[in-house]
Order: sequence, then C-alpha cells, then structure tokens
Amino acid sequence: MKTSPFLLALLVLVPMPQLLAAEMPAKPNIVLILADDLGYGDVSCYNPDAKVPTPNIDKLAKQGMRFTDAHSPATVCTPTRYSLMTGQMAFRVPGGGNVFTGIGGPSLIAPGRLTLPGMLRKQGYATAAVGKWHIGFTFRDAQNQPIRTPGVDGVRQVDFSKRIEGGPIDHGFDRFFGTACCPSTDWLYAFIDGDRIPQPPTGLLKRANLPKHPYANDCRLGWIAPDFDLEEVDMRFLQKSREFLAEHLRTAPQQPFFLVHATHAVHLPSFAGKDFRGKTKVGPHGDFLFEFDQIVGELMKDLERHGIADNTIVILTSDNGPETATVVHMRADHQHDPAKPWRGVKRDAWEGGHRVPFIVRWPGRIQANTKCDQLACLTDVMATLAAVTGAELPKYAAEDSFNLLPAFEGTTTEPIRPYLLTQAFAGARTLSIRQGRWKYIDHPGSGGNNYNQGELARFALPEAAPDAKSQLYDLVTDPGERNNLALKHPEQVKQMKALLEQSKTTGRSRP
Repeated sequence: MKTSPFLLALLVLVPMPQLLAAEMPAKPNIVLILADDLGYGDVSCYNPDAKVPTPNIDKLAKQGMRFTDAHSPATVCTPTRYSLMTGQMAFRVPGGGNVFTGIGGPSLIAPGRLTLPGMLRKQGYATAAVGKWHIGFTFRDAQNQPIRTPGVDGVRQVDFSKRIEGGPIDHGFDRFFGTACCPSTDWLYAFIDGDRIPQPPTGLLKRANLPKHPYANDCRLGWIAPDFDLEEVDMRFLQKSREFLAEHLRTAPQQPFFLVHATHAVHLPSFAGKDFRGKTKVGPHGDFLFEFDQIVGELMKDLERHGIADNTIVILTSDNGPETATVVHMRADHQHDPAKPWRGVKRDAWEGGHRVPFIVRWPGRIQANTKCDQLACLTDVMATLAAVTGAELPKYAAEDSFNLLPAFEGTTTEPIRPYLLTQAFAGARTLSIRQGRWKYIDHPGSGGNNYNQGELARFALPEAAPDAKSQLYDLVTDPGERNNLALKHPEQVKQMKALLEQSKTTGRSRP
C-alpha cells in the first residue's frame, strides 16, 4: 500500500532520546516559522470568530507570548523577506519594491551585507532554510551569462548544470531546500537543493489536472520538474525540516541551530495536500489553513520528541496580510475574515496589509500565555536574536532593527521602537510611518489594490478627506482607519512627514 506524503512526513526518522543537560548547546536553538499571506484574522487566538480551527498555533500562543501590534515591513513577499533577513527596510536598496517571479533576480541582498543567518553562524550556529526564498537568485545560460529575461522564456534559457548564485547558501545559510519564488504560482516549478536543481523542469505545467475552485486560479503556465507536486509542496518542506533536525541532533547535538521553515501555505492557489482536503467546513482555503496549523504542530512535536523544546525559541509569523481573492471569497462563502479587524489586505498600506500574527515561545524566559502590545516589526528579529546570542551589530547593518528581548522577558513597559516604517506595493513611493497612536500614510489611497472596480469595490470606504494628498489616522480612536485627519491636523502631518524624510535621508531608523 502506498504511504501518503503526510504520513511519510510524520514518520520519525531516528527518534532521539532526551538530550542530557551536558549535551545541550549553551545558546538556545531557534526555529522561525514564516507563513505566506497568513492574515491576522486567520488565527483563532487573534480572531475568536475565525472559522478555521488552529489548535496548534493557539497552543503555541498559550505556551508563549502573542504580540498584538506586530507588522511585516512590507505588504508583499520579496521586500518583507529581504527585510527579515537583513534588518533593513527593503525600500532602501535598489529594486526593493520588486516582487520576483520565476528565475527573477539578482538577489536583493548585496554581497558582504550581514544577514540574520550570517550573524548567527558567526555565533556558532548551524543554519538551515527550508521553503520559499523569494529574495532573488542569479541563473545562468549555456554561455555562462546571467539571465534577466522574465517569464517562461527566461526559464527556457537556464543551464541547469550550473550553480545558482545569490541564494541562501551565499547569504549565511549552511543548507537550503526550497523554491526560488512562490512554490505553486510561478514560472519555475522545481526544488532547489543548496545551490543546484537536482531535478530540472522538463515541460510546461498541465493546469487541467489541478483542482478547480475560487482559490485555485493563480498558477502560471511555467516549467515543471518531474518530482514537483504542487499539491504536496508543504509536505515536502516539512519532511526536509524534520530531516535537518534529526541529522543535526544526531551529528552535532551541542551546536545550536537556526532553522527557517518558510511555507507555501497559505498563499494562493490553495492546494491543500490530499490528507487535508475536506478536513474543515470552510472550503479549500480553510483546508489549507488547517494544513498549515498541522505543520506547526508537527514541528513542535519534533522538538518535544528530540528533547529540545525547552531550549528552543520558536517564532511564528507571516510575511504580509491575506490575499485579495482569499478575503473576498472567505468572507462571502464562509463568513471568515482573514483580515479582521483591520482595513485593507495584502499590498495595501492600511493595517490589514501588514499587521500580522507574531508569536514567540521560549520556556523559562518568556512567561506562558502572555500578550504584548509593543510596536514590533519583522526587521526586529535580527537585533533581538543578536541580543539573545551575544552578537554585536555593526553600525551599518540591521539599520531598522530593534531589540525586543526586554519585551520577551517583560522587563520593560516603555516603547522599544520610536516609530515604525512600512512600505506598500509600490515600495519607496508608498511609505507609511507609525508613532504611538498616530499613523501617517504618505500618499492617498491604498498604495496597493484598486478599490474603484472589480471584486474589491464592495469593500471601498467613503473618503473622509478626499482632497488630502496623504492620510493621518488615530489608531486608538479609529483602528479601522476610516477617518482621515490629515486636513484637520496639519501640524501632526508635518511632524510625521519630517520624521519619515529624516529616516529616508539618514538611511536608518535604529540609532
């Protein structure tokens, strides 16, 4: 009888005994679980009205700390992932507003820039990344020339015998298994192992064989490898992360590790694996959310099984808010609001585009079942883990990263961040700044999606200040960002605009 991919992923490769204290690394292990397009309202510990059960994520929150005012630095994939890996806002670098597809590149991360895994490797960590990279690679053709042709034509030019440059292996990770961009909505459907593609694509994707439903319409007609199953991508990722954990703990149990597990879930198309279809009453996307929650649970079980859960920091978050089609159909078909309670979705400058779940578990250092209202950003992971591990950040690194360790440990109630920067879909042309209760958006409109027509038109709100060239909201009295106060508080606009320009001019927000 053929064993399903999920059951294979659940098989314990080599069960590890409880590690003796003498075998434990002196520094904590770190597991960062990065979801794709997981909305604030998708998780029941953030949204009691969520229709999809997320028991494993809720359990993680009960065992640790749940941040309620945490943000992705950007409202789309590529710039957020750059900012997470470098601690620097992506709009500060050329191309920092782009979203790569296919073989898109080159890497946004400049050679020599200190990265989060690079910093931890200097502190003695083994570093591994599994899943979606999406910060750019350089692929070469048969003449060894870098390929810059977009789309399917670019993939057709690749010489797959050549090394792929600029990926995780070149920026601080010892190991990588994953995909160049979005795993199942791309021009290149193939797994990268380290800096090579062991199974290159052999033909175009046959979309006729894929599921048909409102959440299944994002697949590009790209080139696909024989071993690439669009419906089981996340199970392959889970298998690889579990293999890394087992192998590392077998060969180097005293060395701390840093593992990034970046899922395809819950980015469209919503292709839940066959072991998850129909497991919820909330349609295909609900099943996909359920699969993501189960992945979180399996990773946590592995940490427990290997006896390292108490010496491991686990961070769970998302790269931006929920996708437009997801929100439209989940609201209409299942009364589930992935963005609740915020205005806006992925790509938008409003809170729904970038306020994300952020949960941290660290037994003995973070009090269980706690909530933190500190303003936080994914860029802060780098400075925080520097403080945890004793790393010193150079002046010209992690320019937008702040140390959240005092918030983790509950040793301060004072604001850690002086302000927060976020960038919407158009990068440097769609910046926002948040300071305390005030949020200033340096442009009119969403900065991302079009609410004047199409499926989002029903969610358009009347403009309180239609003549204003910018937006100002008091998030204490108006968390839904309905009342633009830009014309009523010109001095506040002037002050926040000046602070934004100062941050752009100095190239940093960290002192």
